[in-house]
Amino acid sequence: MKIDSRLEKFKEKMDATIASFDRELTGIRTGRANPAIVENVKAEAYGNVIPINQLASISVTDPRTLMINVWDNSVVKSVADSIRDCGMNFNPLVDGQNIKITLVPLTQERRNELCKIAAKSAENTKITLRNVRHEALYFVKTLEKNKAITEDVRKRLNDNIQEMLNEFNSIVDEKLKNKQNLILEI
Repeated sequence: MKIDSRLEKFKEKMDATIASFDRELTGIRTGRANPAIVENVKAEAYGNVIPINQLASISVTDPRTLMINVWDNSVVKSVADSIRDCGMNFNPLVDGQNIKITLVPLTQERRNELCKIAAKSAENTKITLRNVRHEALYFVKTLEKNKAITEDVRKRLNDNIQEMLNEFNSIVDEKLKNKQNLILEI
């Protein structure tokens, strides 16, 4: 049925929103080294601005150290400069084609700041989810207006859409709670 396939599309939009939220959370630093915190930092290379993960391999050597192995020696300096200037207070050490980043322990003030950033991202995600719900409710309302469904079916679909939103909001809350616990963990 067309209605079910259309509602499935709204669910897929919500799934994509959660996936985007996951990517945002992985970019927020915790007390441990994680390649995701630098992989999307962009460096100038070959006349373009390219994410570091397309110029090098990024690995974790210990809980506080990232090792970046740049594949092309001609872009090592650009990658190191981009890491230094990314706003995360990193001081990369260059050794040939390798760049070593030792993460300094986070202060409690910085941990609180990162928790607020994660919470802001969660709120933006919830806003996006509500917008998808609004779009779905409008679709259902239009169906009723065009006499494609009855009022009872509209009410049932509206309830299903709200339940779907509630489920996705609880996923966001759980992911936020887990991330904040990781940030605050010493």
